[in-house]
Amino acid sequence: MKFDRQIFISYAHLDNQPLTADQAGWVSLFHSTLQTLLSQRLGAPADIWRDDKLRGNDTFSDEILKQLAGTAIFVSILTPRYLKSEWCTKEIRSFCQQAEAGQSLVVDNKARVIKVLKLPIDAGQSLPPVVGQQLGYEFYEFDEDHTPRELDPAYGDKPRQAFLRKANKLAWDLAAQLDELQRSHPAANDAAAPAKPAVFLAECSRDRRDARERIEAELACCGYTVLPDQRLPDDEDEHLAAVDALLARCVLSIHLIGSGVGRVPDGDRQQSVVVLQNERAAAKSRSAGLRRVIWLPAGLASPQPAQQAFIDALQNDAALQFGADLVTGEIETAKAAIHAALKPPPVEAPPPAAGSAQQVHLLCDAADRKGRRAPHQAAAQPRAGSQPARVRR
Repeated sequence: MKFDRQIFISYAHLDNQPLTADQAGWVSLFHSTLQTLLSQRLGAPADIWRDDKLRGNDTFSDEILKQLAGTAIFVSILTPRYLKSEWCTKEIRSFCQQAEAGQSLVVDNKARVIKVLKLPIDAGQSLPPVVGQQLGYEFYEFDEDHTPRELDPAYGDKPRQAFLRKANKLAWDLAAQLDELQRSHPAANDAAAPAKPAVFLAECSRDRRDARERIEAELACCGYTVLPDQRLPDDEDEHLAAVDALLARCVLSIHLIGSGVGRVPDGDRQQSVVVLQNERAAAKSRSAGLRRVIWLPAGLASPQPAQQAFIDALQNDAALQFGADLVTGEIETAKAAIHAALKPPPVEAPPPAAGSAQQVHLLCDAADRKGRRAPHQAAAQPRAGSQPARVRR
């Protein structure tokens, strides 16, 4: 697919006001950071467009429509102000309408609209459905009093590092999607490289989200499809049905257990997605041999009784562990177990036919081989160093 430019950043100008007078605005920092990271991932300067003019009550210009029409990926920086801005919501709706008209809003199961959450929002009916279904990239965290705060270097080194990690993950994903969009179709007689299988990376509580993002990024860089790639339903029955459908596509499920409960779908059981998805994966392991990895760090405890009961049960209940490698230790240990589980099983050589000669490969030094030759044998010119000698029996 051909596009005039790669990325269009849509944002509310209020969200680019700097926290202090000596700093750049958040959107400007996001733009410049993404420009650098994406250029490095692509190996060429990234083409990112952002309207930096103060528009006030200007009409929705033809220039914006022109930019939207030629854009590969639309990145929206979502905030409460964005949803209240008629201009911003018109930008995102216009892009979706143009892409849908060309039957290219979703390509290879990936939407060309990316949502970056600078702050938590309640989207309601303000955004197109394809945007609401996405997981998005959360560029905020919660303080100890559960107050949301954007990842801004103005708050200190830890938020700065988190900001850069999120931007790096987004840059890798955008690079992969741009490559897919712009890749020419192979000739019909060219054999396509086999795609790597899908992996189910279960939802987790907030204290494991950073680890989940790191594992997701590493698997994606290795060519695996990581599911779920959209927000799963909040209704319990619909949620379980969606999980079962995803697990049917996967060769491995990964469960990262934290001290928090996590999201609780609306239903009779009132259990978290962490518990529900582990149960469904265990059932799939029983019925179809699905491999699983559960990361339960040593000494993990929860202040919430329900989650502590689940942590205890995971260590003692064989039904909850079914089909899984239960891994303790640091995240690198969990990642090693994941990659080991994804290795294809070794191919066993078929047994030799009855009566056929069998061969033994003997590795020896060339000098030893010459010294043990029978006197009546003709001398051969040995190669320097060790070499294999084939012995038939």
